[in-house]
Amino acid sequence: MAGRGRPRGFDTDTAIDHAIEVFWQHGYEGASLDELTGAMGINRPSLYAAFGNKEQLFRLAVARYAEVDMAYAREALEQPTAADVVTSLLHRNVDAVTRADRPAGCLTVQGGTACGAGNEAIADFLAASRLTGERALADRLTRSIADGDLPAESDPVALARFVMVVAEGNAVHAAAGTSAEELHESVDIALKAFFALQTVGGH
Repeated sequence: MAGRGRPRGFDTDTAIDHAIEVFWQHGYEGASLDELTGAMGINRPSLYAAFGNKEQLFRLAVARYAEVDMAYAREALEQPTAADVVTSLLHRNVDAVTRADRPAGCLTVQGGTACGAGNEAIADFLAASRLTGERALADRLTRSIADGDLPAESDPVALARFVMVVAEGNAVHAAAGTSAEELHESVDIALKAFFALQTVGGH
C-alpha cells in the first residue's frame, strides 16, 4: 500500500540500468544474483522486494532497454519514406550495437541465446520481443505500400524480416568484435538488396 513501509534507498531506473549491463554481458543464465546485486548496489532482499525475482528483473530490464536503447528504432519508423525508414534503422542499429559506453551487441539477441532447460520462457520472451519490432516495421512498410511509396506487389512481411535479419546479424558480429565501419559497409550492401527486393515484392 502506498505510503507504508520504508522508502527505497535507491533509484529504480538506475538499478535496472546496471542490471541491463550485467544481463547484456553475461546473458540471462550467466548473470548471477551476486553480480546483479553488486552492480545494482543493493542486497538480495532489496532486489526481491523491489523487483520480485531474477526473471521479473530481466523482463523489466528488457522493457527499459527497449524504451531507452532502442528508441532509435521507433524514431526510424517515423521517417517519411520506406527507404528513409530502413536506412535510418540499419545504420543507427550499427551505432547502437557498437557503442563504446555499452557492451557490444544487443541485449535481446545475446540475453537468451544460451538458455537451457527450465529457462525456455526467457528465450521465448526475447523472441517475442524481437518479433514485436519486426511486426512494427512490417506495419510501417504496409503503410508505404498504401501510400504508393513502395510498389503494390511488395511483400512488407518478407522485407521487414530481411531488415531484421541484417540488424540482428549486426549485433552478433559486433559482439564478436566487428567494427562499426565494417558493419556500416555491410549495411550499405544490404540496403542495395532491399531497394532491389522492394521492386519485385521480395521474390
